[in-house]
Amino acid sequence: MPRRTATMLASTLVLICLLIAGVLIPVPYAEMSPGPTVNTLGEARGEPVLQISGRKTYPTDGHLNMTTVRVTSADYKMNAVEAVYGWLAHDNVVVPHDTLYPDGKTEEESSQENAEEFSQSQESAKVAALDELGIPFTTRVVVASVVKDSPAEGTLHAGDVIKAVDGKPVTKPADVAAQVTKRKPGDKVEFTIVPAAEAVAAEKAHKEPTATRKVSLTTVKSEEGDRAIVGIQAGTDHVFPFTIDIKLADVGGPSAGLMFALGIVDKLTPESLTGGKFVAGTGTIDDEGKVGPIGGIRMKLVGARSAGAEYFLTPAENCAAAAGDTPDGLTLIKVDTIDDAKKSLEKLRKGDTANLPSCSKD
Repeated sequence: MPRRTATMLASTLVLICLLIAGVLIPVPYAEMSPGPTVNTLGEARGEPVLQISGRKTYPTDGHLNMTTVRVTSADYKMNAVEAVYGWLAHDNVVVPHDTLYPDGKTEEESSQENAEEFSQSQESAKVAALDELGIPFTTRVVVASVVKDSPAEGTLHAGDVIKAVDGKPVTKPADVAAQVTKRKPGDKVEFTIVPAAEAVAAEKAHKEPTATRKVSLTTVKSEEGDRAIVGIQAGTDHVFPFTIDIKLADVGGPSAGLMFALGIVDKLTPESLTGGKFVAGTGTIDDEGKVGPIGGIRMKLVGARSAGAEYFLTPAENCAAAAGDTPDGLTLIKVDTIDDAKKSLEKLRKGDTANLPSCSKD
């Protein structure tokens, strides 16, 4: 066999072996790519994303699209060829598997965590929106969770409203811990509560629950020290004067909070927020209306522009990364709070685009 032919054959065999190895050998990476966007003012799977009853709503136009990122599942075994392709693809990002699924987190655990964050983001979006509109509502302290095999197990339940501890009214979760830790391990502590079932019934009727009962628990010593505990995590719950339902399946995480809040504001406001413009965006939101950063900003920009968005509401902490890789035809608008976003949309509606707060690479 001529040397040149042998060399070409050997090279071809080596290449084939490398390709087979690349396909068969898994690598510890995962991939993120642009996901679908959903107009919070519109419908998803045939029903309105935002459903408000018990309060007058107004027609809306334009778009306020929340954006998403697709990620490979926790148990997906990426091969070397896929990793290289992902690195070369502009719209995709290949990251270490542990970045998306730290500490060996399973797909089920990750999905549960994302569902909980999504639920909390919806609650905070409602709070921020009603606060922005000056619509009053009630905030109460509740049992968020009960520790297994703790003094509270079987006596207190998630959703129970905590009115007082040892006769002292509580107005925030920290008040509960403050009262319990005044006791020594082994002491009795008295909770005044409204059982969860009665609280839910009152909430559905948009009323404040009044039927209370007292329960006594014996404190134990915390594993972290000598302080007294009863084995609960206190949290907050809100009672709104009308019903706000957010209907959106197969979405998780907290990053749609801002867009949900703006959608609620738009539906409860006579004047259109967008003026008919196609606006997309992202960002977490807390009960005070503060907008927080999110992951996957580049892919969300690509997804928004592909859907037709012309403007993108961008959390301030994501601005530098977003400004470094913005799709053509998409204008970034920097936001720190829901009020910032609302004021920027007012400028956009009036055509004052030159004074919109912008993002820079610095």
